[in-house]
Amino acid sequence: MDFSLTPQQTMLQKLAAKFAENEVEPIAAEIDRTGKFPADTFEKMAKAGFTGIGTPKEYGGSGCGDVEKVIVVSEIAKKCAATAAILSIHTIFASVIMKFGNEDQKKKYLPEVTNGGALGAFALTEPNAGSDAGSAKTTAIFDESAGEYVLNGTKCFISGGSQAKYLLIFALTDPSKGLKGLSCIIVEKGMPGFSIGKIEDKLGICASETAELIFDNCRVPKENLVGREGKGFNIAMTALDGARIGVAAQALGIAEGALDLSVKYMHERVQFGKPIASLQGLQWYIADMATKTEAAKWLVYYAAYLKSTGQNHTKIAAMAKYNAAENARFVTNLALQIHGGYGFMKDYPLERMYRDAKITEIYEGTSEIHKVVISRAVLDGK
Repeated sequence: MDFSLTPQQTMLQKLAAKFAENEVEPIAAEIDRTGKFPADTFEKMAKAGFTGIGTPKEYGGSGCGDVEKVIVVSEIAKKCAATAAILSIHTIFASVIMKFGNEDQKKKYLPEVTNGGALGAFALTEPNAGSDAGSAKTTAIFDESAGEYVLNGTKCFISGGSQAKYLLIFALTDPSKGLKGLSCIIVEKGMPGFSIGKIEDKLGICASETAELIFDNCRVPKENLVGREGKGFNIAMTALDGARIGVAAQALGIAEGALDLSVKYMHERVQFGKPIASLQGLQWYIADMATKTEAAKWLVYYAAYLKSTGQNHTKIAAMAKYNAAENARFVTNLALQIHGGYGFMKDYPLERMYRDAKITEIYEGTSEIHKVVISRAVLDGK
C-alpha cells in the first residue's frame, strides 16, 4: 500500500494551503463576527477550480476526485472552518447531479456550480425531520395540466440556503408511501412561491449561512425532477455518504490547524524562564493531539479513496466522520487549554476553532447516528 500523495496531489495541497493563508485566513475572524457569507472568497475558490473538484472537465469541472476534495477542504478548514464548510457542502449539489441527473441537467447546472460561481445547496432537514428523514412533510404534488410539481412545506438548518442559486429539495411526491414517496427536485432561486425564512444565529461556522426555506405553492417544471419519483431517499443517503467525508475533512483541518497553532505557541510562550514546550505535561498533550489527528487523517483519506474507486464506503465514511469530529473537539479543547487565557480571547483563533469544531459532531448525521450506522454494518458483517 502506498500512503503518499501523488505529485499532482502534493501540488494541489500547496496551492490550497497558499490560498487559505492569503485569501481565507485574513478575513476569518471578521466573517465569524459578522456572520456575513464570504461571496468574494467563494468566487475566488471558483476561479481557483476548487468548486469544480470532483466534476469531470467536460461539464466545466476541474476533474480530480474525492481524495483531492479532502485535501482542499482540510487545508481551508485549518484557517476557517466556515469557508471549508461552504465549499464542502456546495459540492454535494454537483455530485448528486453527476450521479443521478440526466444529460440535460448536467449540461445546464454543472458548468454554473463548478466554475460559474453559482452556489448549490442540499435541503433534506425539516423542523420535525432531522435524523429521521422518514418524518418529512414537505410535498411536491404533480399538476398534470401544467406539467409542474407544486411544492409546499418548510426546510430548516439548510447550509447556504439563503445564498444558493440552485437547491436540491427532498419532498414527498406521493405522501401515502412515506419514504418510498420521497423524491429529489431542483428548485432555482427566485421561483415563485419559494422564499427564505429565518437565518439562524449559530454557535460556530457563522459565515456559512444556515437558513429556513419556505415553499408556498412553489411551481417547478417536471424536468427538474432528479432521477425517478420515489427514489429521493436513496439519492439523499448516497449524497450523505459523500457529504460525511466532507465533514470529516473539515474536522481534520480544524484539528490540524489547532495542533499547528499549539506547537507554535509552545515554542514562543516563555514561563518560569523557559518555553512551555519544555513542560512534560504539555508535551503529553501534544503527543495525544498529534497521534489522534494522524489516525483520523488516514481514516478520512481511506474513506475518500473507497468512494473515488466506486467501492462501498458507507461504514468507513461514517467511521471517518464520527472519529474526525470527536477528535476535532478533543484537539481544540486541549489547544485552548495550552493557550490558557489567550486561547479564551476572541483576538486569537482558538476560541473560534473550538466553537466551529462542535458542528462536525452534529450535521450530516450526529455522532450517535453514525454509531448506529457503524454498529449495524459491523453486526451484519459488512
